[in-house]
Amino acid sequence: MLKRITLIYGDSFKGLSKEIWWLALVSFINRSGTMILPFLSKYMYESLHFTMPQVGWVMVFFGVGSMFGSWMGGKLTDKIGFYKVMIWSLLISGFLFIGLQYVDTFYGFCIAMLLIMSVADMFRPAIFVSLKAYSKPENRVRSLTLVRLAINLGFVVGPSVAGVIIIARGYTDLFWIDGVTCILAIILFRFLVKERKSVKEESKSKVEILDMQAAVYKDKPYWIFLGITFLMGMIFFQLFTTMPLYHKEQFGWSEFHTGMLFFLNGLIIVILEMPMVHLIEKKKIAHTKLIFYSAILFLLSFIVLLYNAWAGILVISMVIITVGEMVGFPYTNAFAMQRAKSGNEGRYMALYTMSFSLAHIFSPKLGLDVIAKYGYHANFMLISFFGIVLVILSIWLQRVIKKENSI
Repeated sequence: MLKRITLIYGDSFKGLSKEIWWLALVSFINRSGTMILPFLSKYMYESLHFTMPQVGWVMVFFGVGSMFGSWMGGKLTDKIGFYKVMIWSLLISGFLFIGLQYVDTFYGFCIAMLLIMSVADMFRPAIFVSLKAYSKPENRVRSLTLVRLAINLGFVVGPSVAGVIIIARGYTDLFWIDGVTCILAIILFRFLVKERKSVKEESKSKVEILDMQAAVYKDKPYWIFLGITFLMGMIFFQLFTTMPLYHKEQFGWSEFHTGMLFFLNGLIIVILEMPMVHLIEKKKIAHTKLIFYSAILFLLSFIVLLYNAWAGILVISMVIITVGEMVGFPYTNAFAMQRAKSGNEGRYMALYTMSFSLAHIFSPKLGLDVIAKYGYHANFMLISFFGIVLVILSIWLQRVIKKENSI
C-alpha cells in the first residue's frame, strides 16, 4: 500500500519542464517570506490601534490596488510579455514592503497598501500566462499545481515562523523579510529562467484583433465563472482578515496558534494536492463538476463555525476549506486558461485575478463592519449565504457549459 502511494506521488511530478520547477522554487522563496500578510489585520488592530472599520477600509484599499494591479498586469502581459512584468513587479514590490514598516497612520496605510498591491498584483496574471508558455497542454494543470504546492509549502514555513517572530521580536522584522525575499526570488528567476516569447499572430487584421480582444466581454459562461471566483474569494479571504481576530477574541489564541492553523492548511496541500490532481486527471472529471464540489466544501467550512463552543471547530473548518481549495483553485485557473483565446490570455487571466481582487475589496470591509455591529456569528451566517449562492452559480455554470458543448 505504501509503495503504491509512493508511486502515485512520484508519477504526479513526471513530465514537467525545468522552467516550471525553477518557477516553483522562486514561488516557494517568495511565499516563505510573505509573513506579514496573514497577520496584517491583527497588526493594524493591535499594534497601530486602528478601529475595526478602519482596518476594513485599509483592506478595501488593499483590494482596489490588487484589482488595478491585476488589470494593468494583464494589459502589460499582452503588450510586453509576462517575463518583464514578473521581474519588475516583484522587484519594486520588495522595496515597497520594506518601506511599509515606517507607515503608522490610517491614511498613510491606505495609500501605502493601494500602491503596494497595484505593483505586486501585476505579477498574478503574468505568472498564469507563464505557466502556459513553459508547460505542455497536457501538463498545464499539474504545472499550476506544482507552483501552488511550492506557494503552500512556503505558506507552511512563513506564517508559522512569523508567529514565533512576532511573539519574540514584534512585527518589524517581518517587513524586512517580506521585502528581501521578493527581491531575492526575482533575482533567482532572472538567472534561472530564460525568457520565452509567445508567437505573434501578425497575419490577423486590426478588426480581427479587436474582435479577439473583445471576445472575453461577450463570453457568458466566463462571466458566470467570474461570479463564482468572486464568491470563492469573498469566503476564502475571511481566513486572513476576520478569522485571526476571531481566534483571539473567542478562544484566546495567540499569533502562534493562528500560525499553526495556517501551517495545517499548507501541510495538507503539500502532502495531498499533487497526487490528488494527478488522479483527477486520470479520471477526466469535468472542471465544472470539480468547481461545484469545491463550492459545497466552501459553504460547509463556514456553516460549521456557527457552532462556537469548542476551539476544535476551527481545525475542522480549516480542513474542510483546505480540501475545497485543493479541489477548486487549480481547476478555476485551468477553466480560465482553457477559455482564453491565443494572444488574449492576459485579458482573460486579468479578469480572473481581478475577481479575487474585487472580493478582497468587499470581503474584509463587509466582514469587519458586520462583526463590529452584530458580532462574529452574524458574519458567519452572511458568509454561509454567500456559499449558498456560490453553489447555485456553480450548478448554473455546469448547465451552460453542457449546453454549449452539445451545440
